[in-house]
Amino acid sequence: MEKGVRNYLVVTGGYWAFTVTDGAIRMLVVLYFHLLGYSPFEVAMLFLFYEIFGIVTNLVGGWLGARIGLNLTMHIGMAMQVVALLMLTVPDAWLSVAYVMAAQALSGIAKDLNKMSAKASVKTLAGSGGESNLFKWVAVLTGSKNALKGAGFFVGAALLEWIGFRGALAILAGVLFTVLILTAILLPSGVGKMKSKPKFTQVFSNRPEINWLAAARFFLFGSRDAWFVVGLPVFLYSVLGWDFTAVGAFLAIWVIGYGIVQASAPRLVRRSHHGQGPGGGTARLWAFVLALFPAGIALALQQGWDATVVLIVGLVLFGIVFAINSAVHSYLILAYSDFDKVSMNVGFYYMANAGGRLAGTVLSGWAYQTQGLEGCLWWSAGFVLAAALLSFKLPEVSTGQKEPAVV
Repeated sequence: MEKGVRNYLVVTGGYWAFTVTDGAIRMLVVLYFHLLGYSPFEVAMLFLFYEIFGIVTNLVGGWLGARIGLNLTMHIGMAMQVVALLMLTVPDAWLSVAYVMAAQALSGIAKDLNKMSAKASVKTLAGSGGESNLFKWVAVLTGSKNALKGAGFFVGAALLEWIGFRGALAILAGVLFTVLILTAILLPSGVGKMKSKPKFTQVFSNRPEINWLAAARFFLFGSRDAWFVVGLPVFLYSVLGWDFTAVGAFLAIWVIGYGIVQASAPRLVRRSHHGQGPGGGTARLWAFVLALFPAGIALALQQGWDATVVLIVGLVLFGIVFAINSAVHSYLILAYSDFDKVSMNVGFYYMANAGGRLAGTVLSGWAYQTQGLEGCLWWSAGFVLAAALLSFKLPEVSTGQKEPAVV
């Protein structure tokens, strides 16, 4: 196995392990604090620092990875996640909103350091296969990550049901610490490290296509979290009467399926006869298609259709189309980036991604509390339309870039 491929697989394996804990801790916090009597909006506020610090981390993380190496940024993120998990094992009396928000801030920093480390590695590994090969690598990485995040939802809910909140957190922290040690042993120093030291001002992109893509990404991920983060799990538990394990299993199956579709996106999205990946027109088309689904689910619920059937069918269809949208975006940020700035461009792009999640998370709690799940869905549809309109500024992919070197 080539050295570059081996290093990439180790980084990705560490990212996968981290992703399971990330999905689990989110489900644990949503369900446990709802059980403690927190309102939907208060539950959403617990994730406020998670998303805010994710924005900051993405802005700084790409620059940091280029300076110190992607392996170090990954290990720093893992260590911070272990601390965040252990912080929540204190007695209930200590779990004030401010304390939980601080723990979530650490978790947000940790998650985005890991995401940046894995995603930035793909560009250098695409090799001579060109843009078509790059689309496949990005889709497989992102899709498998989301499938594992879905597994994390189930793990979190199931552990909460079986051994309780604190036992679940302790197990997750122990497993992740073990993975941290193993990856530290397997990875050499300096993976992804640039020979020259980039200035921090280089983090901000001066290429309009990257800025427009980041703006579209903001609204795309805001559209998902506007109903998925708080409104949907609370609705399933408190209105439909599902237990914790059922809620976690359902959302886990959805995210796993979403990840599988995302990994299969290169076969689902028609590419040009030149073997190129998708471009701006592809992003526009799939965004307009996506907007139909949250609006359709909201209309069906307002008409009094069976909520269980509507949500299951609607979520499946929404997940398929959203996964394709996300895979196209994840490909475009790498395709639009120069090889010597990919780490920083990915960080800038995921800063917008985190901003969209922040807006969607806050909106999910507020809209569910004031307008119900239907209100969350209408906001979601509006955000998707905004992403579609911004995508009119996205160009097709240029073929003039030189091939990446495998590192």
